Amino acid sequence: MDRAARELMDLFPDIVLAFGESDEYSFLLKKSTTLFNRRQAKILSTLVSAFTGFYMFYWGEYFGGKSNGGEGKGGEEEGKEEGEEEVKMQYPASFDGRIVVYPSEKEVKDYFRWRQADTHINNLYNTVFWALVKSGKTTTEAHAVLKGTYSKDKHEILFTQFGINYNNIDARFRKGSILVREVVPEEEEIEHNQNDSTPGPSSSTPSHGPDQPSSSQSTDPPPPSQDPSLQPPTSTSTNAPTDATSTSNTPTPASTSTSTSTNTTTSMNTNTPSSTSPSTHPKSKKRPKKPKQPKTRVVLLHCDLIRDEFWDSRPGLLVD
Repeated sequence: MDRAARELMDLFPDIVLAFGESDEYSFLLKKSTTLFNRRQAKILSTLVSAFTGFYMFYWGEYFGGKSNGGEGKGGEEEGKEEGEEEVKMQYPASFDGRIVVYPSEKEVKDYFRWRQADTHINNLYNTVFWALVKSGKTTTEAHAVLKGTYSKDKHEILFTQFGINYNNIDARFRKGSILVREVVPEEEEIEHNQNDSTPGPSSSTPSHGPDQPSSSQSTDPPPPSQDPSLQPPTSTSTNAPTDATSTSNTPTPASTSTSTSTNTTTSMNTNTPSSTSPSTHPKSKKRPKKPKQPKTRVVLLHCDLIRDEFWDSRPGLLVD
């Protein structure tokens, strides 16, 4: 499920946070999302069906059989180790879903805190329950033993009867899985770009004379003559970005949910000198360029998000 959630976040960049436990996953879309023009039915049906597809597609990579997905993307959710028993899918997987709109950051934080608290409660109960069953009790007897117990009672049963310290159990099961976008460090991005830019095969360069510029030399034309009669007509060009939203009925990994931008260039260029003085033309104002967005990657964590530390260390997580 962690792999399916990661793939979904890669497919839809507007998902900024995900939390998974047991048989469920929760996804947070950024507040300003325009995914599918914010149509609830379209968003819900697409995310649920895509998640289900990824879950089935990568099943063999984690539970045996030939990998459908090819090489993994790294991270703790990587697949089945050699020698593990193969688990075949007995029937097609299916998931349901719902969309909830929360009014403020407080409610968003409280939702994810609630899901992690639920993870603690369920996992502690299940750990003790199956330890009792493995010790020889029936499921009915195990439920009877745990009926009316509190967390401290369950911890006591685990430690005194089975020698298990619950706090030493894998954090994945105690705290669930958190997928969040983090900025790629600049030096790491530079190193990655350098590794990608591999030089191609060398080729011979034809010889050239002193008056023939080589490919490495500037081919800019000489400065124009100072004679006013030979000056070219004045030309100004402006780039005016125009936003166009494109929504695809069937999104593919190569085409994520998407708002595309087209540049419309307005050019005033005539072949004859204008009879109007250039000073009478209003100057076009160029829109300021948007700052370059830092490159991010999806990372898998098994940490505490009930306390404020997780949120305080990511101040931009809930801010558009």
